[in-house]
Amino acid sequence: MTATTADTIAAIATPPGRGAVGIVRIAGPAAAGIAAALTGACPPPRTATVAAVTDGAGRAMDKCVALFFPAPASYTGDDVVELHTHGAPVVLDQVVARAIALGARAARPGEFTERAFLNGKLDLAQAEAVADLINAGTAAAARSAANALGGALSREVNALAHALTDVRVAVEASLDFPDEAPDAETVAADVETAAAKVEALINSARQGQLLRDGMTVALAGAPNAGKSSLLNALAGRDRAIVSGEPGTTRDVVDADISVDGMPLRVADTAGLRTDAAGVEAEGVRRATKAMAGADRVLLVCDDADAGAEAPALVRRRLPADALVTLVWNKIDLSRRAAGMVDADSVAVSAKTGAGLGALRTHLKQCMGFRGAEDSPFLARRRHLDALGRCRDSLRAAGAVLANGGAVELAAEDLRLAHRALGEITGAVGSEELLGKIFAEFCVGK
Repeated sequence: MTATTADTIAAIATPPGRGAVGIVRIAGPAAAGIAAALTGACPPPRTATVAAVTDGAGRAMDKCVALFFPAPASYTGDDVVELHTHGAPVVLDQVVARAIALGARAARPGEFTERAFLNGKLDLAQAEAVADLINAGTAAAARSAANALGGALSREVNALAHALTDVRVAVEASLDFPDEAPDAETVAADVETAAAKVEALINSARQGQLLRDGMTVALAGAPNAGKSSLLNALAGRDRAIVSGEPGTTRDVVDADISVDGMPLRVADTAGLRTDAAGVEAEGVRRATKAMAGADRVLLVCDDADAGAEAPALVRRRLPADALVTLVWNKIDLSRRAAGMVDADSVAVSAKTGAGLGALRTHLKQCMGFRGAEDSPFLARRRHLDALGRCRDSLRAAGAVLANGGAVELAAEDLRLAHRALGEITGAVGSEELLGKIFAEFCVGK
């Protein structure tokens, strides 16, 4: 595919706010001419050139380092100019406004990377990895995103697609030349081998998806069970207010942490009780909403308070389909041994840290996260969905061939499997899908 580049786009490519350096990126057929109008002359290709950036009246707005990357050897495949100015927002805004006045238009979110995809500089999985690398919350996620940007996922998918092409050729040739059809058992075995390879890729992609999206945990329980203390202990900092006064937490308080490379978002919620009123009642409503959207709920109970409400009674206030781990807190007072009590129950002390390691290990096991080293690339839910459909179609085709069914049905299943793989790299796609993916990008990338 080739992008339509009749227009030239411009945007600030650095984050909002003040900084030592800010970058304005311009891409398209008029980029060189706009650079010449802004700085007096378009710089030589790939040569950093110091120049004054001027406004429409010829007055200097700033000094910059100008760079010119002629098509097609640029990030987008178009002519690209970058102007590195001082990072004052007013200066950057003025430079973009002047570029627009000279014939550019404001870039849409992700439009530079979208052009790189459309011009064949990146496939769709690599383009998504650009956004994932920018948004990586852990060093492990950044490494895996860089691997995906380098084509780790794409190479796996393309190898499967090539193997599947050979199988499809054999199957579809048999429709036209039945006398020369390959042995059905051999083809069925090839299909099964391809399905097994897809299953292995799904396992790797699932780890990559966990490394990207992580796990969401909601802390629930009666007032004063130690939920806020547990949040602070897991986060390693004072994220929530801790007080002996019941009902201190009125709103959901989040903390983003990392558990051996797996991102973990922990939400501390208001204490659950039936007599809550006013603002506290609103806090309980928000707590219920947070629990409904969590991958797992940690039901925190005060192990040192013999008169505390029974966990079974508190649990009735949780969403019916919530996956729950019971956390016996304050074992520094109750003297219970730290660690797992049973498969879905753990004893901890938020005050001393006892048992927190067991809790972290339990959370990783709940999500099936094996570790950052098992995540060779970052993956998205849509990748897993496409790979799952590919595997299911391959298994259906294999069953048809193994049981002597209609070859036409097997050929259709193989086509669907091939199409699902193409969705990952963008060999097969839609305008709606592209629009959704690139809308997630920041402006200027």
